[in-house]
Amino acid sequence: MTVTDLLALEERYGAHNYHPLDVVIERAKGVWVWDVEGHKYLDCLAAYSAVNQGHCHPRIFAALVEQARRVTLTSRAFRNDQLPLLLERLHQLTGYDMALPMNSGAEAVETAIKAARKWGYVTKGIPADRARIVVCAGNFHGRTVSIVSFSTEAQYRDGFGPFTPGFDVVPFGDADALERALTDDTCAFLVEPIQGEAGIIVPPEGYLARAAALCRERRVLFIVDEIQSGLGRAGALFAHQHERVHPDAVIVGKALSGGFYPVSAVLATREVLGVFAPGDHGSTFGGNPLACAVARAALDVIVDEGLPDWSAALGAYFIERLRKLASPFVRDVRGRGLWIGVELDRPARPFCEALKELGVLCKETHDRVIRIAPPLVITTDEIDWALERFARVLR
Repeated sequence: MTVTDLLALEERYGAHNYHPLDVVIERAKGVWVWDVEGHKYLDCLAAYSAVNQGHCHPRIFAALVEQARRVTLTSRAFRNDQLPLLLERLHQLTGYDMALPMNSGAEAVETAIKAARKWGYVTKGIPADRARIVVCAGNFHGRTVSIVSFSTEAQYRDGFGPFTPGFDVVPFGDADALERALTDDTCAFLVEPIQGEAGIIVPPEGYLARAAALCRERRVLFIVDEIQSGLGRAGALFAHQHERVHPDAVIVGKALSGGFYPVSAVLATREVLGVFAPGDHGSTFGGNPLACAVARAALDVIVDEGLPDWSAALGAYFIERLRKLASPFVRDVRGRGLWIGVELDRPARPFCEALKELGVLCKETHDRVIRIAPPLVITTDEIDWALERFARVLR
C-alpha cells in the first residue's frame, strides 16, 4: 500500500483531531525512524517525550515480552505480582511515600485533582464543594473536560462546555499573582515546571521555590505536572529539582513506559494519596502487570544509562549551537536539557515541513515555536547532523 493510499484511508475513516506531518512511519530504533518508503529520519520529538529511552529499547522490549507471556491484565479486583515491585521502585527512586498508577497522563492529572479536592475537605477542612485549585495561564495538562475547563487556549474549550468549576487561573511565572490567588478554600496549586505546549517556557529563576514556600505557608498542596518535563527530559530526573523543591505530589507519564504502553502515575505523600478509600477512584487497566513490568524496566534504563545527566550535557550543547546559527527568523532559543524551543518571527509549520524533507522530524507548537525533544540517547554526532539541517532551513 502506498503513502497516498494510507493517507487517504486515515483521512476518510479517522477523526481529524490532529494535523500531523505527512510522514508514515513503519519502524524505529533508538533516535531513528523509517517511513513506509524506506526514508530515514532523525526523531526530534520522541513522541512528546514518551520515548526518552529511545525507540524500541531492547531492555524494555524484553520486559514487555516476558510479562506478556505470563499475564497481562488482572484488573484491581485481584492483586498481581508486578504492582508491588513498581510501587517499591518508584518509592526508592523518588522518595515519595505512595503512588497511584493510571494509564494516560490526563487520567493521572484527573487523579491528582480528585486527591487534592478530597485532601482539602478531609484534611484541611474546606467546606463541602468549595475547594479550589489554582492553575497557570498557558497550561497544558491534557484534554478531558475537567482539564480543558481551566485551559486558557480558546480552541481547547470551544464547543466542549459546560465546564467543571473550581479553578482559578494566574499568570505563569508570577509568584505575586499566585500569592494573591490563594484563599482559605484553595486546596492545591497545579503547575508545569516548564510549560511545553505553550512553547517550552522556562519560568524565572526562583519561581518554583517561592511557589512551594507560599503553598506551605497557606497549607495548599504544591502539585507539579512532570508528564513531559520529567524522567530525564529537562536535564534532571524531574525539572522541579533544578530549584531543589519537594512538591506534595508529582504527576508522571509518557517516558514511564518508554513508549511501549500508556502508563502514568501520581506520586505523593501518604497524607495526600492516603485520602482515597476503596471505591473512590480506579481504572481497569491502572496498575496492570504488563504496565508495571514495562514501567519498572523503563525506570531502570533511565537510571542505569544516566539519561538525566546526558540530557543536561547534550541539551546545553544543542542550545548553544542553535543560538550560534544567527538565523534572521529566530527570535529566541530556550529550554532546559534536551527540551528546546526555537521561537520564530513567523509560523513554524513550513520550517518543520522543510526539516522533514531533510530527514529531521520536529513539530511546531503555538504556531511560531519549533519544539525539539529527541530521545535522550542521542549522540553529539547525531546532534551535529541535525544542526547542519537546521542551519540550511533557518538561514
